[in-house]
Amino acid sequence: MLPTSLNINKYFQQTEGVWAHHAVFAFTFIAYAVGVWGLFSVSWWLNFFSVLLLTQGLIISAYLLHEFSHRSIFKSAAINRRWGTAMTWINGSCYSTFDEIRDKHMHHHVDRADVISFDIRHFITSLPRPLNLLVKSLEWAYIPAAEIIMHVLVVVMPFITPAWHLKRPRLMAIIFVRTILLGLMAWISIKAWLLYMLSYCLMLTALRFADAYQHTYDVFVTLDSGTNIKLNLDDGKLRDRSYEQSNTYSNLTSVSHPWLNLMFLNFPYHNAHHQKPVVAWNQLPQLHAKLYGKNNAPADVAIIPMLTLLKSYHRHRLTRLESDDYGSLTFKPDSKQLSLGGADQFIGAVGVSFLTAI
Repeated sequence: MLPTSLNINKYFQQTEGVWAHHAVFAFTFIAYAVGVWGLFSVSWWLNFFSVLLLTQGLIISAYLLHEFSHRSIFKSAAINRRWGTAMTWINGSCYSTFDEIRDKHMHHHVDRADVISFDIRHFITSLPRPLNLLVKSLEWAYIPAAEIIMHVLVVVMPFITPAWHLKRPRLMAIIFVRTILLGLMAWISIKAWLLYMLSYCLMLTALRFADAYQHTYDVFVTLDSGTNIKLNLDDGKLRDRSYEQSNTYSNLTSVSHPWLNLMFLNFPYHNAHHQKPVVAWNQLPQLHAKLYGKNNAPADVAIIPMLTLLKSYHRHRLTRLESDDYGSLTFKPDSKQLSLGGADQFIGAVGVSFLTAI
């Protein structure tokens, strides 16, 4: 037992299982550092494993940011903010402030809707034909062009939108620092830089694949951005807890091997997360079992194994760029179990990442 003055566990929301938080923190920083180091190696097999390790570290940093946004790990809001800010520097979402990212995501929970200030689908549709074809060609080749555009717009919008001009000084400082770091990497090894970009695109692809199939929420576009967004969702639809759960899906990495869900920091236990958003990642599997039963097939919650979504992700990779319809799921009679091919027409969402506060 550590002396009281050194007992850092007292800062956590729950002392039980706190070792798991320490382990995932250590993994994130080690995976990032070792992964980047391995990109500079002359050994291609080490490059290969470094890309995979770095990608996993980036993915976990994104979901840790999500945890800190919910203040599910530390008791103090300030400590969650500091750790969340550190994660934004790892996963490249630091161009928005932690509070902006958190506020956008909290609207997702409170309003039970996807709240955005920029409609990426309308943007892609309205592009000149050559640019529209370029975006679609990249997406056809599994390059996450739409997500890249969203990240670029986070940087660009404060320079072209008068209401966001106050963000410029901070943004310019971050651009300066990150340009130097990435430029230094490219100067030392262009191969390492390209592999880093590959890892980043793989992270974006993994996150968008998970995000695309977790909700069939309505999308609301607001002209405001940042904190204190005010919305009028009075469209006659009752967005209560029942609506939330019936439009939320637990797209588990694996039903029979639950440990595989750690690849996404248990984020696929999404119904459980929305039922109790302040429950930390390491407690979600137990909460899921408690709420929905060990068979993972409750009457009111849809469990969609990720493997069943791969065909849909492939088939609709261009459709979801412009479609206002999430598509449909087909379940077995009187249950929430998917029928054979029941997810084939589930188009999914695009541009709803919690990393882009826009």
